[in-house]
Amino acid sequence: MVRLTVASLNTRGMPLRGSRLGERYAAIGAVFEASDVDVVNFQEVLTYYHFRQLVRGMPSYRFVSFRRSVAGPAGGLVTLSRTAIARTTYVHFPLPAAADVVGLPRSSRLQARLKGVLVTHLAGVAVLDTHLLANFDGDWSETNRYYRLQHQQLTTLAHAVAALDKPAVITGDFNIASNSPLFRTFIQETGLLNTFGDNCQPTFHEAYLRPRRPAHCIDFLLLSAPSITVKTTQLTFTTPLPMPGGPDYLSDHLGLQATLTL
Repeated sequence: MVRLTVASLNTRGMPLRGSRLGERYAAIGAVFEASDVDVVNFQEVLTYYHFRQLVRGMPSYRFVSFRRSVAGPAGGLVTLSRTAIARTTYVHFPLPAAADVVGLPRSSRLQARLKGVLVTHLAGVAVLDTHLLANFDGDWSETNRYYRLQHQQLTTLAHAVAALDKPAVITGDFNIASNSPLFRTFIQETGLLNTFGDNCQPTFHEAYLRPRRPAHCIDFLLLSAPSITVKTTQLTFTTPLPMPGGPDYLSDHLGLQATLTL
């Protein structure tokens, strides 16, 4: 049996101006350097500046997985590992059809074209990292304007998992509530196991939500095979942490972490 601890964190969603990005990234790196986590999946590593900050702050994670694009890592997805990486592939989400983006803000239509799935192959297991388009309405019903596009992205993710010839760990910011029909149908159709169970706690800090918006569990750490056993799970980055400019949350998201045996 092989023991593997996997973590996931959306590194930033707050406005860039005034977010103390360098301080936050340095603090994120320090947390993982002091941990026993083997593999970390990051989302929203939007530029090569972000990327360099993470890599510089996590020197013990010698193996780096990402796909290059013009501005930064494709899809904002990066995986850092203390375990050797065999290879990396990247699956682009399909370009959305006109019918799938009717009524969506222009920014959402543009962002949808940049999303995808980073697949990092380790010995005996694949680790997938993804970040679906944000639903700013907070409504995941079939009548919502984001539904068709998010459903298409989930379908592509499911196909990426099904194409693998090894067990997989799938993590990321899905931007879909765990109690929504969209997520529940995805789990039922794929047979993936949610390591945090049916009652996962909110993974977005209320301090960053719009007034009167409830926090939801929208980040997940999923497994594709019963041969992977869950030993422990925990939410991370749950409280403000020290930084030179004063304590604060390091991201608008909480992180996920699970220790597994393969």
